[in-house]
Amino acid sequence: MMKKLLPTVLLLLFAGTTSALAQDVRYNFDSSANFASFKTYKWVALEGNKPPNELVEKQIRESIDAELAKKGLTQSQSDEADLFIGYQVAVDSEKQYTTYSTGYGYGPGWYGGGWYGAGGGMTTGSTSTILIGQIALDMYSPAPKTLVWRGVASKTIDTKAKPDKQKKNLDKAMAKLLKNYPPPPPKKK
Repeated sequence: MMKKLLPTVLLLLFAGTTSALAQDVRYNFDSSANFASFKTYKWVALEGNKPPNELVEKQIRESIDAELAKKGLTQSQSDEADLFIGYQVAVDSEKQYTTYSTGYGYGPGWYGGGWYGAGGGMTTGSTSTILIGQIALDMYSPAPKTLVWRGVASKTIDTKAKPDKQKKNLDKAMAKLLKNYPPPPPKKK
Protein backbone atom coordinates (compact mmCIF):
# COMPACT_ATOMS: atom_id res chain seq x y z
CA MET A 1 0.00 0.00 0.00
CA MET A 2 2.82 2.44 0.87
CA LYS A 3 4.45 1.83 -2.53
CA LYS A 4 1.24 2.92 -4.28
CA LEU A 5 1.00 6.03 -2.11
CA LEU A 6 4.66 6.98 -2.41
CA PRO A 7 4.62 9.00 -5.68
CA THR A 8 1.50 10.91 -4.69
CA VAL A 9 2.59 11.52 -1.13
CA LEU A 10 6.08 12.66 -2.08
CA LEU A 11 4.58 15.63 -3.88
CA LEU A 12 3.19 16.60 -0.50
CA LEU A 13 6.50 15.97 1.25
CA PHE A 14 6.85 19.30 2.95
CA ALA A 15 3.33 20.68 2.72
CA GLY A 16 1.83 22.16 5.90
CA THR A 17 1.40 20.06 8.97
CA THR A 18 -1.56 18.47 10.63
CA SER A 19 0.04 19.30 13.95
CA ALA A 20 2.43 21.96 15.14
CA LEU A 21 5.55 20.08 14.01
CA ALA A 22 8.23 21.96 12.10
CA GLN A 23 10.75 20.44 9.76
CA ASP A 24 13.33 18.36 11.60
CA VAL A 25 16.74 18.89 10.00
CA ARG A 26 19.98 17.07 10.72
CA TYR A 27 23.33 17.02 8.96
CA ASN A 28 26.80 15.53 9.19
CA PHE A 29 29.99 16.10 7.23
CA ASP A 30 33.57 14.97 6.70
CA SER A 31 35.64 17.42 8.74
CA SER A 32 38.70 16.73 6.57
CA ALA A 33 36.94 17.77 3.33
CA ASN A 34 37.93 21.11 1.77
CA PHE A 35 34.49 22.61 1.18
CA ALA A 36 36.00 25.86 -0.13
CA SER A 37 37.27 23.94 -3.16
CA PHE A 38 33.79 22.79 -4.22
CA LYS A 39 32.48 25.10 -6.95
CA THR A 40 30.50 22.80 -9.28
CA TYR A 41 28.15 19.85 -8.83
CA LYS A 42 26.51 17.21 -10.94
CA TRP A 43 23.27 15.38 -10.20
CA VAL A 44 23.71 11.61 -9.97
CA ALA A 45 21.29 8.77 -9.34
CA LEU A 46 22.00 6.99 -6.07
CA GLU A 47 22.34 3.24 -6.41
CA GLY A 48 19.21 1.36 -5.36
CA ASN A 49 17.17 4.57 -5.11
CA LYS A 50 13.84 4.74 -6.90
CA PRO A 51 13.13 8.41 -7.68
CA PRO A 52 9.65 9.85 -7.22
CA ASN A 53 7.50 10.77 -10.22
CA GLU A 54 8.85 13.29 -12.76
CA LEU A 55 6.95 16.25 -11.36
CA VAL A 56 8.14 15.71 -7.80
CA GLU A 57 11.72 15.04 -8.91
CA LYS A 58 11.75 18.29 -10.90
CA GLN A 59 10.42 20.28 -7.94
CA ILE A 60 12.94 18.80 -5.51
CA ARG A 61 15.88 19.40 -7.86
CA GLU A 62 14.80 22.97 -8.63
CA SER A 63 14.51 23.74 -4.94
CA ILE A 64 17.95 22.28 -4.17
CA ASP A 65 19.50 23.95 -7.25
CA ALA A 66 18.22 27.35 -6.07
CA GLU A 67 19.73 26.89 -2.61
CA LEU A 68 23.07 25.63 -3.94
CA ALA A 69 23.26 28.63 -6.30
CA LYS A 70 22.93 30.89 -3.24
CA LYS A 71 25.93 29.03 -1.80
CA GLY A 72 27.99 29.81 -4.91
CA LEU A 73 27.79 26.34 -6.49
CA THR A 74 27.15 25.92 -10.22
CA GLN A 75 25.41 22.90 -11.72
CA SER A 76 27.44 20.98 -14.30
CA GLN A 77 26.79 18.04 -16.61
CA SER A 78 30.48 17.11 -16.60
CA ASP A 79 31.99 14.16 -14.76
CA GLU A 80 34.70 16.65 -13.78
CA ALA A 81 32.31 18.38 -11.32
CA ASP A 82 33.67 18.99 -7.82
CA LEU A 83 30.70 17.27 -6.16
CA PHE A 84 28.25 14.54 -7.12
CA ILE A 85 24.84 15.10 -5.54
CA GLY A 86 21.93 12.71 -5.09
CA TYR A 87 18.87 12.45 -2.89
CA GLN A 88 16.48 9.85 -1.54
CA VAL A 89 12.91 10.26 -0.35
CA ALA A 90 10.81 8.12 1.93
CA VAL A 91 7.39 8.22 3.52
CA ASP A 92 6.43 6.44 6.71
CA SER A 93 3.29 6.35 8.79
CA GLU A 94 2.97 6.81 12.53
CA LYS A 95 0.13 6.65 15.01
CA GLN A 96 -0.83 9.96 16.57
CA TYR A 97 -2.62 9.91 19.92
CA THR A 98 -4.86 12.79 20.88
CA THR A 99 -6.51 13.13 24.29
CA TYR A 100 -8.67 15.81 25.76
CA SER A 101 -10.63 16.34 28.94
CA THR A 102 -14.03 17.93 29.32
CA GLY A 103 -12.92 19.39 32.65
CA TYR A 104 -16.50 19.40 33.86
CA GLY A 105 -17.92 17.61 36.86
CA TYR A 106 -17.48 17.64 40.59
CA GLY A 107 -13.96 17.85 41.82
CA PRO A 108 -12.51 17.67 45.28
CA GLY A 109 -12.53 20.84 47.40
CA TRP A 110 -13.96 22.62 50.40
CA TYR A 111 -17.67 22.99 50.53
CA GLY A 112 -19.85 23.89 53.53
CA GLY A 113 -16.98 23.77 56.01
CA GLY A 114 -15.63 20.33 55.04
CA TRP A 115 -13.67 18.44 52.41
CA TYR A 116 -15.91 17.39 49.61
CA GLY A 117 -15.92 15.39 46.51
CA ALA A 118 -14.31 12.87 44.38
CA GLY A 119 -12.99 13.20 40.82
CA GLY A 120 -14.82 14.70 37.94
CA GLY A 121 -14.73 15.37 34.27
CA MET A 122 -14.16 12.99 31.45
CA THR A 123 -11.07 12.29 29.37
CA THR A 124 -11.43 11.06 25.82
CA GLY A 125 -8.77 9.90 23.40
CA SER A 126 -8.44 9.01 19.74
CA THR A 127 -5.78 7.74 17.38
CA SER A 128 -5.08 8.61 13.80
CA THR A 129 -2.42 7.76 11.26
CA ILE A 130 -0.13 10.55 10.11
CA LEU A 131 2.39 10.46 7.27
CA ILE A 132 5.99 11.57 7.77
CA GLY A 133 8.00 12.54 4.68
CA GLN A 134 11.78 12.48 4.67
CA ILE A 135 14.43 13.59 2.17
CA ALA A 136 18.13 12.81 2.47
CA LEU A 137 20.60 14.83 0.40
CA ASP A 138 24.07 13.34 -0.15
CA MET A 139 27.16 15.10 -1.52
CA TYR A 140 30.12 13.05 -2.70
CA SER A 141 33.63 13.98 -3.65
CA PRO A 142 34.16 12.32 -7.06
CA ALA A 143 37.67 11.17 -6.24
CA PRO A 144 37.81 8.86 -4.33
CA LYS A 145 33.97 8.78 -4.31
CA THR A 146 33.50 9.51 -0.64
CA LEU A 147 30.53 11.03 1.15
CA VAL A 148 31.50 14.53 2.34
CA TRP A 149 28.11 15.95 3.46
CA ARG A 150 24.71 14.50 4.27
CA GLY A 151 21.58 16.32 5.36
CA VAL A 152 18.18 14.90 6.24
CA ALA A 153 14.91 16.80 6.60
CA SER A 154 11.63 15.27 7.77
CA LYS A 155 8.15 16.66 8.29
CA THR A 156 4.56 15.64 8.85
CA ILE A 157 2.70 15.63 5.53
CA ASP A 158 -0.56 17.47 4.97
CA THR A 159 -2.28 15.51 2.22
CA LYS A 160 -4.82 18.31 1.67
CA ALA A 161 -2.32 21.13 0.97
CA LYS A 162 -2.58 22.92 -2.38
CA PRO A 163 0.33 22.76 -4.89
CA ASP A 164 1.55 26.32 -4.21
CA LYS A 165 1.69 25.61 -0.47
CA GLN A 166 3.51 22.33 -1.15
CA LYS A 167 6.16 24.13 -3.24
CA LYS A 168 6.56 26.90 -0.69
CA ASN A 169 7.12 24.40 2.10
CA LEU A 170 9.53 22.33 0.01
CA ASP A 171 11.59 25.47 -0.69
CA LYS A 172 11.51 26.37 2.99
CA ALA A 173 12.67 22.88 3.97
CA MET A 174 15.55 22.91 1.48
CA ALA A 175 16.66 26.36 2.70
CA LYS A 176 16.65 25.05 6.26
CA LEU A 177 18.43 21.84 5.23
CA LEU A 178 21.19 23.65 3.31
CA LYS A 179 21.59 26.40 5.91
CA ASN A 180 24.51 24.37 7.26
CA TYR A 181 26.26 23.95 3.92
CA PRO A 182 29.10 24.53 3.68
CA PRO A 183 29.76 23.55 7.26
CA PRO A 184 31.67 26.01 9.42
CA PRO A 185 35.46 25.78 9.05
CA PRO A 186 37.26 23.82 11.75
CA LYS A 187 38.18 25.86 14.83
CA LYS A 188 41.85 26.61 15.21
CA LYS A 189 43.34 25.38 18.44
